[in-house]
Amino acid sequence: MRKIIHIDMDAFYASIEQRDHPEYRGKALAVGYSEARGVVAAASYEARQFGVFSAMASQTALRKCPELIFVSPRSGVYRSVSEQIMKILSEYTDLVEPLSLDEAFLDVTKNKKNITSATEIAREIKQKIRENTQLTASAGVSYNKFLAKIASDFRKPDGLFVIKPRDAEKFIENLNIERFFGVGKVTAKKMHESGIRNGFDLKQRSEEELVHLFGKAGHIYYQNARGIDLREVTPDRITKSIGAETTFDRDKNDLLSLIMELYHIAKEVMHRMESESLFGRTLTLKIKYADFKIITRSKTLPERMTNFKTLLDTSKEMLKKVDLTDKQVRLLGLSVSHFDELPLDQDMQLSFDFDD
Repeated sequence: MRKIIHIDMDAFYASIEQRDHPEYRGKALAVGYSEARGVVAAASYEARQFGVFSAMASQTALRKCPELIFVSPRSGVYRSVSEQIMKILSEYTDLVEPLSLDEAFLDVTKNKKNITSATEIAREIKQKIRENTQLTASAGVSYNKFLAKIASDFRKPDGLFVIKPRDAEKFIENLNIERFFGVGKVTAKKMHESGIRNGFDLKQRSEEELVHLFGKAGHIYYQNARGIDLREVTPDRITKSIGAETTFDRDKNDLLSLIMELYHIAKEVMHRMESESLFGRTLTLKIKYADFKIITRSKTLPERMTNFKTLLDTSKEMLKKVDLTDKQVRLLGLSVSHFDELPLDQDMQLSFDFDD
């Protein structure tokens, strides 16, 4: 039985801005741009109380919260703080798997400090992060990744939640289906229509039935409903792609509205590439239709996409070649891959998008 911890920083980007700017503390704040086509990269907990969340269009966020304060992202600062946090995690184990700048899995079954309690380790990590960065983190502790990640979100912010093996079955049965890994709004709606509202309902379905309803993801849902997740914590995980996608509240089929959505998605992808300092040459467009059919289109450029204009122009060009006749689009996504191993300054100079 493994001991897995999931550490997730609380409103990471927004919390850093509030830490560094006392005048923002206790106020509704968004990291991003308030321009007409801007998007929220992160929101403080004060902003979330108004229904403002990351990936939301800035103008929508302002309608929900007119007093919302926008601050421009500082990727270098966020990356520096992330390095501080990852250094703290590595004091306990070499089995640290970063998922992004602000979250990571740890396997502390065997740890450098010979602490038998994973809960105690999680408590120490939270305290050290607070002392070193003046930021709060939430931690989830369990015997696999699936449950540890769910646990970290259970008592946010500044939470610590433990799911013990003996409690897992009952916990999962009472868990709303929306909290399961990989279950977004569209999948949750489909599950509700199939009579699946919680872990107990999910557990009653056979693996074959779930695969029929949800494709390959059905295998994962079947295992997770039984508390099974055999994935290991993999340190130094290589990022193979960076992407973002949006599921629409209402299906769309006109090119203009899809291009507007594509703008926000491309903004988020570029932000994530800049945060990771990874720039790829292959762009993949993903479209899911109302009938759940998915198509993808890819294009590989001779040089890496290091500026927003190249990313957006390429994605628009690909979208315009898709036949949308009599088709309703439910989801639109972009991902970038084919990252060169050479450092950026060895093959080209980073260009900047001044439209922000």
